[in-house]
Parts: sequence; C-alpha cells; structure tokens
Amino acid sequence: MAAHRSGPLKQQNKAHKGGRHRGRGSAQRDGKGRVELKILCKKVRKELSRVDQRHRANQLRKQKKEAVLAEKRQLGSKDGPPHQVLVVALHNRISLSEAFRLLQDRDMGTVHLNEWGSTYSFMLLCPRLKHRWFFTSARPGDLHSVLDMAKVADTILFLLDPQEGWDSTGDYCLSCLFAQGLPTYTLAVQGFSGIPLKKQIDARKKLSKAVEKRFPDDRLLLLDTQQEAATLLRQLANQKRRHLAFRDRRAYLFTHAADFVPSEENKLVGTLKISGYVRGQTLNVNSLLHIVGHGDFQMKQIDAPIDPFPLNPKVIKSQKDSGMAMEVCASDVASDMEEDLKVLMKADPDRQESLQTEVIPDPMEGEQTWPTEEELSEAKDYLKEGSKVVKKVPKGTSSYQAEWILDEGGESGGERDEDDDTEQDFMEEESQDEKSEEEEEEEECETMTIGDSVRDDLYDEKMDEEAEEKMLEKYKQERMEEMFPDEMDTPRDVAAKIRFQKYRGLKSFRTSPWDPKENLPRDYARIFQFQNFTNTRKRIFKEIEEKEDEGAEVGWYVTLHVSEVPFSVVEYFRKGAPLIAFSLLPHEQKMSVLNMVVSRNPGNTEPVKAKEELIFHCGFRRFRASPLFSQHTAADKHKLQRFLTADAALVVTVYAPITFPPASVLLFKQKSNGMHSLVATGHLLSVDPDRMVIKRVVLSGHPFKIFTKMAVVRYMFFNREDVLWFKPVELRTKWGRRGHIREPLGTHGHMKCSFDGKLKSQDTVLMNLYKRVFPKWTYDPYVPEPVPWVKSEISSTVPELDME
Repeated sequence: MAAHRSGPLKQQNKAHKGGRHRGRGSAQRDGKGRVELKILCKKVRKELSRVDQRHRANQLRKQKKEAVLAEKRQLGSKDGPPHQVLVVALHNRISLSEAFRLLQDRDMGTVHLNEWGSTYSFMLLCPRLKHRWFFTSARPGDLHSVLDMAKVADTILFLLDPQEGWDSTGDYCLSCLFAQGLPTYTLAVQGFSGIPLKKQIDARKKLSKAVEKRFPDDRLLLLDTQQEAATLLRQLANQKRRHLAFRDRRAYLFTHAADFVPSEENKLVGTLKISGYVRGQTLNVNSLLHIVGHGDFQMKQIDAPIDPFPLNPKVIKSQKDSGMAMEVCASDVASDMEEDLKVLMKADPDRQESLQTEVIPDPMEGEQTWPTEEELSEAKDYLKEGSKVVKKVPKGTSSYQAEWILDEGGESGGERDEDDDTEQDFMEEESQDEKSEEEEEEEECETMTIGDSVRDDLYDEKMDEEAEEKMLEKYKQERMEEMFPDEMDTPRDVAAKIRFQKYRGLKSFRTSPWDPKENLPRDYARIFQFQNFTNTRKRIFKEIEEKEDEGAEVGWYVTLHVSEVPFSVVEYFRKGAPLIAFSLLPHEQKMSVLNMVVSRNPGNTEPVKAKEELIFHCGFRRFRASPLFSQHTAADKHKLQRFLTADAALVVTVYAPITFPPASVLLFKQKSNGMHSLVATGHLLSVDPDRMVIKRVVLSGHPFKIFTKMAVVRYMFFNREDVLWFKPVELRTKWGRRGHIREPLGTHGHMKCSFDGKLKSQDTVLMNLYKRVFPKWTYDPYVPEPVPWVKSEISSTVPELDME
C-alpha cells in the first residue's frame, strides 16, 4: 500500500517563534559553542541578572537618600553654614517685631542681635537641637532687597494674616518671588489666637481655601506663643530642601561684616573686606566676584578668622578653681587673636581671571575696497540689458499700448470703475467732516471751565502734565500698532529710496536667506561669541561636578579682600541694605548678547516700547539696559515687536554679561515718581549674537484704476525714481493678492502693477520691507534704589510693601 503524499494545496503553518522569552537550551543551541567576551568594551553592556538589578537599584536609592540626609544635617550644623531664614510679612497687619520676639527664645539657645543697619536680624544658636539659625528681614518698602536676600536664603518664612492671608502688596511680592524662584519655604499665621474659639475653625477653612491658590499642598503653622515658635523651628530644621539651579553651581556669600580700606591714590576707591559664610560651592580666590547691584571685582586674598557664632563655644577653665568653667564666645576674643589670623589663599596673577569685559576692536580689521568706476558702469549696463523685454504685439501697436499687454497673452483692457471712485471720494469727504467735527469739539472742550474745588486743585498739583502727555502718546502708538501692524506713511519731503535705503525686500520671510554676519554694527566688535555655547556650558558644568577646586570650603567663615571697590558699596551696606556676593564661572564677566523669553505681567497695563530702559533681575545679576522685543519662533529670522504684548511670550534681546542658564528673569520699569513696577517675567534662553531680529516696515497704496489683472496704484510713492528703485520688490494686498510693479506712470508716484487676480476697490496694496536691528548699548550694573512704597500708592500699579 502506497504512503499518502500531501498535495500542493496543503496548508503550511508558520513555525513557533520564542522571541525574547526563550529558554536556556535554545539560547545555547543558537550560540553553537560561541564564548562570551572576557573584556567589556564601551559598546557592549553587561547584562545583569534580575537579582543584581534589584540590588543595584537599592544601592542607588540608598546613596541618594544618604546624600539628601547629609545635606540636611550639614545646614545649620557646627561644620556647615548657619540656616539662613528670610522672614517676609505678606500683610500690613503683621508685626515683624512680635514675630522676632517669639523666635528669640532664650530657653532654646543663645541669641546674638546684629549691630548694623536698620533691619531686623539675629543669630540663634541652639546646642540642644544641634542647629543654628540666622533670621533676617528686608527693609520696609524695598522690594529689591527682598529679591536679593531670597537669592541666598535657605528658607523663606511667610507670615500670613489669619483673616485675609495677604493683601495686594503681599500678592505683588509673591508674584515677584515665584517668578525669581522659591527656595524652601514655610507658612506661618500670626494673630490666630485673637479670633474667638467658635470662629477659629471657619477662619482656618477660609484661610486654607485662600492659600490654596498659591500654595496648594502646604501646611499652615501658628506663631502666637513660645511653644508654637519652638515647633516652627523644628519644622524649619527638618523640612525638605528645595534647590535653585543658578546658585547651586556657584559660591555665594551673605555679608555679616564689612570694612573699607581706601587706596593711597584715590580715597573713593579701595579694598573692601567682607566677612560671611561660604555657601554653594568652594570659593577660589583666583575667580571673579560679583557684588549684586555693583559689578564684578577681583579678590586679593581670603582670610579665615575665628567663627563669631560657634554652635559649641570654647570652655576655658580657671587655674585657681578647676571646677569653675567659663564660656567664651569667639566674637569676644576675635580682637585679641587678630595677630594669629590665618590666610587661606592669596591671588596668583598668572591664574587669576581677567576683568576684561569687552574686546578692543581693530579699526583696520575687515577693511573692504570700493568698486572702481569701470565696475560700476559695467553693472549699470548689465541692469539695462536685463530690463529689456521682448513681446509679440499686433501690427500698429504703439510702445505705450504694448506695455499694457500681459506676457501670458491675456486681455488687460477695462474701464475705470466710476462707482468705486465716487465711493472713495465720499469716504474721504466723510473722514474730513469727522475730523473737522472732532477738532471743533476739542476746541470747545478746551474753552469750557469747571467750578473750582479744593479737592481737584490738590489732585492737579500732584499730576505731571508732561508725563501724562507722553503716556497718552504711547497709548495711541500702541493702539495704532495693533490696528495697523508695522504700517508706515511714506515721507513726502524725503525720497523713499533714501529713507528706506537700509531695508530690503524678501520673497519669503521664513525661507529667504539672510547672512547673520552681514552689516554688523560697531558694537559687535566689542562683544564675545562662543563657537558652540551649548557645549561650552556642558563642559563647565561637568568640571564643577567632577573637579575638586581648592579654596574656602562650604560652611567656613571667611573674610574676602576685594580690590578696586568704590566707597559707595560700603555706604550702601551701612544704610542697612544687604551686601551679597557671587563667584563667577569662566567667561561670565564678558559682554555678549543675551536672549530671554518673557511674558507680560497681568498686573501691568502700561505700554512698554522697545529700547526703553528697563531694570533686569537675571539670575544673580541686577542691571539696567535697553532691550529689543521679538517673536519667539523656531525660525532663523524673528520679527521685531515694537511693544511688549500681553497675548504671547516674546524674546528680549539685550547687551549684558554672559550668564549660563538656567536663570530666572524679572523686568522692572522705573516710573516718573521713582518707584519700580514689575513688567514681565521669564527665563534666560541663550547667549547668541547671531539671533537675527528683523524689523518690518509696510508701505501702503490704494488702487486708482482697476483692470482685469492690472491696476494703477497711487499714494505708495510720490516720485518716479522711488517707483523704479522698489520695482523688484513683490507686492501683496490685504485680501491675499500678490503682484509686481510693471512701470511708473507720470512723475507723481503712480505706478502700473500686475496681480494674480482681480483687485477689489476696497483692497489695499502693501509692500513689505525688512531691516535687521540691534539693541542699544546702555548696560549699567548700578541700579538706583527705588522709592519706598507708601499707603497712598496702593491703588497704583505698584502696591505698598509695608514690612512692619
């Protein structure tokens, strides 16, 4: 009997594939005797077993947990810097003196009050908790001091009102602090015991609901008794740390004491000695030092005096009675041990960073030769030959009639639309009548008189009429920019080819090429530029993490000798203002072009024009400059914005020293009365001089005679030469048509234009011209002190900041 054989139509099933989940035997069969590598190279990663992976994850988790605990234990310990707490009152009913009295608990430890300035600050040493705190607050009404002290504070203690939480002033202060970046913070309520017991539960619920807008998941602590103050101190010592990126990679110092030694040549400049605790990173004497609000300086040497606030004071036993002991604070014997002062480091001139901020330009660099007369005449002949066009026309056609015949052979005839002309004339007459009526009404309003009132006279005395007129003009310009963006009237007294000689036409704003090194201003010869800014930033940050720098370690109490410092810095400190110093990373003293992404502050509605002087808080720096505003896009060209708009984020471009991101940005504007108003907030985008900001100008014309695809346009230019000059530039209309200038008609600026479709009589012909613009060099590291806020100014854009 013959065996059965399957035919050609038998179903063929696919073989089973084990995939990734195959057994050990199949893996050995596929290996066919191959041996694993003995040495691991970079491209081959060692595959750990599941048990080893779990063990490795546990080790990494344990290491991170230990690092967090070590950081928390070091802050405020005997080997670390004191735990600096900034106390901020968010309501005018909050009493800072009462809060400081509760925190100065003699039972908890030793209290040392400060002896400089008019601000509240004290040091609390608590050996029982093995912790030391430094409590401080800003001067009443000085917002910049609050922001500067928040940059170096380890914790911010917000004091809330039990009924309202915070007022308009506190809300404004919170907006600025949130935009700059909050470190670790704690919320405490003062005066809650003054509320009746029956209403305390409802008051707590109401306050928690109000606080949720800013602080959604935070706990409210009370500060009315000594026991509640002790609980607050424990909370401050044990809570989780929050980091600010711009200060974690730099060494910084809050000044506790300052002394000035004038130089022999000039008494107004000398050596500034500032003492404080090193924080952040190791401080090297060869690096540069930035004093916030005053500029960059070099250091001569770093001394290591005795810590004036030790957690465990030294005990000196008497020779007569060994049982008697006496505690001596280091601050009491510091004067006796000045001879034994230890010098940590002295600056090495070969390794010290230079203070050079600008490049000294060479006037002969980039010199170009002017073309000869023969080359100019050849260029003119070439343009004339290229402008001649050969057309096929019927016999007997004149040259003037031939110009109206389209290249495609289509008909271009047509009659003038009389209805459109009459409609245009009617609209013009109506607008003239409205203008005359408005002028008559304005004249009548000027001649009217209102009854005298003492209250009105007092109000008028405080009003600055010149400032009101300027603000009204700005509002008008901003409104016109919204209605007619970038439109400009062609001047009649100056030729358009002279007025707009620096502008050019572009086929496409997005895709047309534009060389970023073309026609750079003289200021660009003074700045520095990175070949690759991103790689340089990564390399510097990597060196900070891996390289162990020599110098003053974190937590040491040191005295810095800063050279060539003006005497005004010491006066600023003696008035009670905080003196804060940051060490600079490599290249951060050099000038370049900074680009920052900002958004308009909703509380500010006044128009802010480009190139107005503004006050910047960029990371740890504070300076004045005149910025440009441009659109935030991913293209290579970015259109200039003449005003700071509220509907979208813009990029601010300004000349300023190099700062490595991340860094927060706050923009303030100084008012006529000396007060500072928050305008915008954002972050640092890049340091890139090649980012092109393009200014657009739109010239408009009106169709005078309309044919099938051609029209006579007037009022765009007013002479024949301008029409010929701008003939290569493409035209567009508000209704989406595109076209070109064919030829000028007459000598008054009328021109014949062809379009890709028929125009409407109410359409407007536009011509876009572009020019690259650059910011103004007005950088100034010195920012004048703002006028303190008073209660009469609460209704203005900048509210009152009453810290008492």
